Amino acid sequence: MGPYRIGIDFGGTKIEIAALGQDGQELVRRRITNPGNYSGAIRAMCELIAGVDHELGGQGTVGIGIPGSISPDTHVIKNANATWLNNQPLHKDMTEALGRDVRVENDANCFALSEAIDGAGQGYKTVFGVIIGTGMGAGIVTDHKLIIGAHHIAGEWGHVPLPWPRLEEFPMPKCFCGNEGCMERFLSGSALAQDWKGPGHRSAGGIVEAAEGGDITAIGALDRYMERMARACALAINFLDPDVIVLGGGVSNIKDIYDRVPPMMRRYAITPNCNTPIVKNVHGDSSGVRGAAWLWNTP
Repeated sequence: MGPYRIGIDFGGTKIEIAALGQDGQELVRRRITNPGNYSGAIRAMCELIAGVDHELGGQGTVGIGIPGSISPDTHVIKNANATWLNNQPLHKDMTEALGRDVRVENDANCFALSEAIDGAGQGYKTVFGVIIGTGMGAGIVTDHKLIIGAHHIAGEWGHVPLPWPRLEEFPMPKCFCGNEGCMERFLSGSALAQDWKGPGHRSAGGIVEAAEGGDITAIGALDRYMERMARACALAINFLDPDVIVLGGGVSNIKDIYDRVPPMMRRYAITPNCNTPIVKNVHGDSSGVRGAAWLWNTP
């Protein structure tokens, strides 16, 4: 274990790097534009890592969070929304380029790990961490260890059908994954925006203010969202029974979620006294890069 941990948050438009001390304190942070091609991204990450090592005078461990996952069969990236990453052996190529091992993990898993270790999920045994932005992703952490599953898709909450559907929710919307009725198509930020403003809209920014100002369409969209989120959380409780659900992404800033959803989800949770807390993240946009660094927290 090095004297510090390096984490990289590999986004579609940017690459962010941070180094954490052994106590979790941030030592350095930098951000650059993602080159948008595979070989350029490899070079850019290696240069960022070399710069951090030079500044800190050591050689830190390296973890990388990506918008996809590593196939356990082929060891290449799959399901990345930055499609030029798919089918690339990122772990192998970064390990060879650096001359030391790296750990690569899904960005939602990194978010969950960050919040479990020293964020909103600190002190809880099983943490279900959910990122709700343009899309939806989630990760499961138990005793500070990620649960990734046999196919490396554990926590793909957004691609489970919306449970206990209503007649007015049919026909179920088509999802990019090829299925219909995925929760991402109802609960992502873009889904909320479309329910409020109509097809083609991507941002739900301002919906709370609009509702508070009497916008009937915004009020209706938020009411439907809260009830659907309650069903979704109850589903997670029924099959996983986490100690806490931590929300991240832009939608996590809607404060009413934390007051309205818990009592509503009790109708669907198959336990008489469902008191699973739903909480907002602590580290915000930093959770991805911090979680990537914490990939070296355990063997």
